[in-house]
Amino acid sequence: MAAVISFASAAKGEEIFDLEATIAAAKKEPPITVYAVTGKIVDTVKDFTEKYGIEANGKKVNEATQVELMIREHQAGNAVGDVSLAMDVASAVGQILPEGIATSWTPPDLAGDIAETSRNPLVVVSDPHVWTYNTEKYEKCPITNIWQLTEPEWKGKVAMLDLFDKPLYADWFNQIAAHRDNDVARAYEAHYGKTLDKQGESATVAWVKAFAANGPLLADSSTVAEAAGAPGQAEPFFAITSTAKYRENVTKGLKLGICAGVEPFTGFLYPGFGLIAAQTKSPNAAKLFVRYLMTAEGIAPQTVDGKVSGNRTIALPADEPSGVSKHLGELMVFDAATADDDLQKRETWQDLWRINYQK
Repeated sequence: MAAVISFASAAKGEEIFDLEATIAAAKKEPPITVYAVTGKIVDTVKDFTEKYGIEANGKKVNEATQVELMIREHQAGNAVGDVSLAMDVASAVGQILPEGIATSWTPPDLAGDIAETSRNPLVVVSDPHVWTYNTEKYEKCPITNIWQLTEPEWKGKVAMLDLFDKPLYADWFNQIAAHRDNDVARAYEAHYGKTLDKQGESATVAWVKAFAANGPLLADSSTVAEAAGAPGQAEPFFAITSTAKYRENVTKGLKLGICAGVEPFTGFLYPGFGLIAAQTKSPNAAKLFVRYLMTAEGIAPQTVDGKVSGNRTIALPADEPSGVSKHLGELMVFDAATADDDLQKRETWQDLWRINYQK
């Protein structure tokens, strides 16, 4: 992929990025197309075009479909999507990047503002998924520990994204097992006052089996948000959902509230990578767009929904509806370094859920 960049001395190995030269080169390239999981990408590319005079098109494409499109286009030698924003993380790490279908690039002039663990692959934005309750029904969060969700009181009364349609939840289970299993075991002991009998399994497996057996509602994001937050309900659902749905507190009058302080985590942060198709015909325009997303201006349409920029200097707006900025330290962070294992074990977790699920 040609690009308007140069390198410093071999000893330092530092990439020198010339923004103005990249803009000039990008203007000579074909228009780019950006795949993203949010419909707000349409407005983002419009603003990008107005700012730089470089034509771009935005298409809302879900996580799994982005993977399929990038693979097929690469095989056909015809990269329609030049940039992918927030594709399926496990597939990106386990297939898309190692097979050279797409590449990750971090803007050198902004690298110092991006955590080292978020530079390769580049995390453009992270989506908080949080335990959520109905603030009209309850004065405060009705649970303090995830093991309560396995008990009779919450049977059939918890809503979450369908992990067969949105496998990021199956991947989340694998992330818990890999990185927070001891915390899940400690949460059990804190709640029940005794050590968990894991019967040779992980604490995470024990929790997932018990959680599935309690019959959560599996649905799409809108249904989950309505089930938990619609006003006037005598028995609203408890839920785990993206903070992006909290905007409906304003637009639809929902009553969604974050359950802070839940042991061992209040939710999780799901990373959204910004990847560039290896066969793009517009490498400079693609890089310029990725860089634009790492600025306050470029990511603003998403931070208003509580999504967290990969640029540490960009804060969430003070009036963001969920208030998640106060609880980011309570969220489990996905570790991309083990995402390949998430992909390998995805069906195992889905099967575990299927076998144990009861309505």
